[in-house]
Amino acid sequence: MMRSFLSLLAVVVIASGHALWAADPATAEAAPAAAAPATATEPSDLDKRIRASREWFGHTYGAFSDDDKKALAEAQATLKTKPDDADAKKVVDTQAGQDALTWKTKDEKETLVVNGINSGDNAWMLISTALVLLMTAPGLALFYSGLVRRKNVLGTMMQSFALCGIVTVIWTIFGFSLAFGSGNAFIGSFSQYLFLNGVVQDSATWITSARWPISNDYAPTLPFGTYAMFQLMFAIITPALICGAYAERMKFAGMVVFSSLWLVLIYCPMAHMVWGVGGFMNWWNTAATIPAFDFAGGTVVHVSSGVAALMCAIFLGKRKGYPDSPMMPHSIVLSFIGASLLWVGWFGFNAGSALGAGGLATLAFANTQIATAAAAISWPLMEWVLRGKPTVLGAISGAVAGLVAITPACGFVVPGSALFIGLVAGALCMASSSYLKRALGYDDALDAFGVHAVGGMWGAIATGIFLNVESNPCIAALNPDLYKAIVAGTHPVILNQIKAVLFTVLFSGVGSAVIFLVVKFTVGVRVTPEQESEGLDLSQHGEEGYNGA
Repeated sequence: MMRSFLSLLAVVVIASGHALWAADPATAEAAPAAAAPATATEPSDLDKRIRASREWFGHTYGAFSDDDKKALAEAQATLKTKPDDADAKKVVDTQAGQDALTWKTKDEKETLVVNGINSGDNAWMLISTALVLLMTAPGLALFYSGLVRRKNVLGTMMQSFALCGIVTVIWTIFGFSLAFGSGNAFIGSFSQYLFLNGVVQDSATWITSARWPISNDYAPTLPFGTYAMFQLMFAIITPALICGAYAERMKFAGMVVFSSLWLVLIYCPMAHMVWGVGGFMNWWNTAATIPAFDFAGGTVVHVSSGVAALMCAIFLGKRKGYPDSPMMPHSIVLSFIGASLLWVGWFGFNAGSALGAGGLATLAFANTQIATAAAAISWPLMEWVLRGKPTVLGAISGAVAGLVAITPACGFVVPGSALFIGLVAGALCMASSSYLKRALGYDDALDAFGVHAVGGMWGAIATGIFLNVESNPCIAALNPDLYKAIVAGTHPVILNQIKAVLFTVLFSGVGSAVIFLVVKFTVGVRVTPEQESEGLDLSQHGEEGYNGA
């Protein structure tokens, strides 16, 4: 009786979430426009919306025209050779850290570039940056380490912690430049921002009082260094997610080399293609081949790492004794704490991706909470219906699945849609982690593929299904032609999301397999059977997580 009631309740809740989305004001508004005569959606009406969005974007983020950007670049170049040039100083002096933006009018004869650090935006972004680091250490480290056997707890923690250091070094030297430097549609620059020169500091700007470089392309109200550090935290957690697939059986040296190569050859190009200027899949790039929406990393972080995890699980082989011998988590308590820290840190991940402390951050924050809560309910609800009992592991796994699924959509959908996305994510990831893995026979030890790849794919596609163009003013402000096409119903939003997912699967799948095989036949990837029986803690690090009786 209870199971039947719960099944009925789940159907009602999911249907309600879908109804909320279907009745969304923006959707209701767009529908008559498509059916009405051409005069009902006059270009002047769209232009008004675009103009309003640009005003919002400019006020909130400091949007600049191409002329403004050109004037600033020329002024900075002038000061390198003529430090006392008064006109050039006037252009760049507004980078000195003023909170208030000075607007440039058409009638002004003097060139004054609108540029300044907003202390509120910067404060929120520094907090968000710390929150995203919290997701890896200690969040992911605790979550994963609690799910392995006790002889592997330190080895699993060390994987996440080591990547905090390794990725930071690579990012500082050339990783950020590869991801966000000026390049082509697929990769950034190999030299532009080496050692973060011109990012955290630029000696050219020290000539004036404007010491902190600002990027008009990425975050006009933030020091460029803040943006670089925020993106660093994404780069840290992405290869760390892959560790869940090869838990309990990969050599530490092999993990280090594989993760380093994967960061450079897979993650950095993906970040550039989705978020970089001129990126292949960047929706605000008017020349993008596949203009797909990804607010905080559905394809960049989750699909790419989840597919790489599957490749590792397949090529590395199953754990000794799997699936015949029981391999129960040694501490659900540790995993519970880790999942809770992931939930908290994810607000920095998603709401921080608004790159400011405005209403868009609030939308992303709310959608993140709602979808996560829904998935944390639907996963154990499925267990309750199918197996008779809801588990704590199911609840925390569901929460992570919801966080994954809402990541690409959180800044582009409304709360009713977020609820539905989360409900589906919990059930879908539960099925893939339990039944799909068993049916196909691969040993994804901690379900990195089942949660991150499957949840990320659903979230990326759901972003297109539930996209609300009015919820994010940046769409109209940064790409008005795309905005008009979506409103008119002529832009293949869902198809582009599917294309982006398929491209990511292919790019990460093939690339990860090649990298893995190279590492396998050079450094080596798998511990010996004796070392695996002994455990990673002793065999790889010479210490134990738990000493004494």
